[in-house]
Amino acid sequence: MKQGLKTAAALAALGALTVALPAWAQDAGLQAPAAAATAPTVNKGDTAWMMTSTVLVLMMILPGLALFYGGLTRAKNMLSTMTQIGAVACLAMLIWVMYGYTLAFGDGGNDYVSGLGKAFLAGVTSESTAATFSAGVAIPEYVFICFQMTFAAITIALVLGAVVERLKFSAAMVFAAVWLTIVYLPIAHMVWASGGLFFKMGALDFAGGTVVHINAGVSALVAALILGKRLGYPTDYMPPHSLTLTGVGTGLLWVGWFGFNAGSALEANGSAALAMINTFVATASAALFWMLAERVNGHKGSALGFCSGIVAGLVAVTPAAGNSGPFGAIVLGAIASVACFYMVTYVKPKLGYDDSLDAFGIHGIGGMIGAIGTAVVYAPSLGGPGKPDYAMGGQLVTQLLATATTIVWAAIGTVIAIFIAKALTGLRVSTEVEREGLDVGEHGERAYN
Repeated sequence: MKQGLKTAAALAALGALTVALPAWAQDAGLQAPAAAATAPTVNKGDTAWMMTSTVLVLMMILPGLALFYGGLTRAKNMLSTMTQIGAVACLAMLIWVMYGYTLAFGDGGNDYVSGLGKAFLAGVTSESTAATFSAGVAIPEYVFICFQMTFAAITIALVLGAVVERLKFSAAMVFAAVWLTIVYLPIAHMVWASGGLFFKMGALDFAGGTVVHINAGVSALVAALILGKRLGYPTDYMPPHSLTLTGVGTGLLWVGWFGFNAGSALEANGSAALAMINTFVATASAALFWMLAERVNGHKGSALGFCSGIVAGLVAVTPAAGNSGPFGAIVLGAIASVACFYMVTYVKPKLGYDDSLDAFGIHGIGGMIGAIGTAVVYAPSLGGPGKPDYAMGGQLVTQLLATATTIVWAAIGTVIAIFIAKALTGLRVSTEVEREGLDVGEHGERAYN
């Protein structure tokens, strides 16, 4: 009898211990079985979509941006422009895998930059994953790395639009390395990384209004001001040498931009679908409103205006791609297009600076309008995806703070990067090379014979 009572007491004690163990384990952080049960799922459809989106963004750079910018230059600088764009993009990719990814999206760090724990992709394997915006859903980390790598590559390439036809190739490379390190990586972290300053503040930037367009546009303006005007500007006539190639580049940019915007959902889902339709309609609106602005101001609707409007619309809708309803995107595209038109046709000539291909006038101004306007079009009363209790005023303040900080950070960082490039390379080609053309002077080739 005593033995039976002892056995019963032991079983009761074991049962109590079993009941108490999960609570104790939770407090102690010993949740391995539970964590394993809730490990994020990698969906093959999401993965395939993100791989496709990554390649689409690459197409935006080569051949899209290369042809778009190249066609806008004079024939003697066509190859130089394309080569600089391709080379800085390649440099950005190498920097990204060496230390760019870890500083922007690595573990640890602070409000402005992540830690170096993933330098040279340490710890990244074919089995490691990156989180998406849905709980329990992930994509392979290599895919996320590649996707974000193309964003860094196109952003530095956009900056060159303001300084082509007079910047040394060596200076472009030095500038790119420094600028990516001290400007792009911190801003990307602040806006998109979970530990970043503006991410924690709730700034809305779906696909890069601040990180890409304001960043590149402001940097382009600062670089152009320091570098100085092209020989003969503004008295000499400097028309685009091939609007045909610019038109082809524009089409490639628009198609690739679906990877840029819809891909930023990180999943093949409804958010990506919203970004997709907004990338259609905002761009269509902007293209037509630029040509309408030309007509209102006494000019013929031009092919160059059509292409410029498309890019202005794409820029403006980028931060709002998944943060707006379609009709909000249409209005945003129209407003940005008209504002960019007046910036490049009236304000720039009055101020007299030489932004060769209007990188600031379109990407900088369009990016600012898009970033700030996102706070408005996000409202559910205007068809946006915001919650019923959405506070537009507070979000507008956040957007303004993110925009202002990006402007200041990009301007200061660009000054530093440009002067380092100047000290190491001399920055600008000689007068003789500029007159002959950078194709021959810098690369020993001609685009056309």
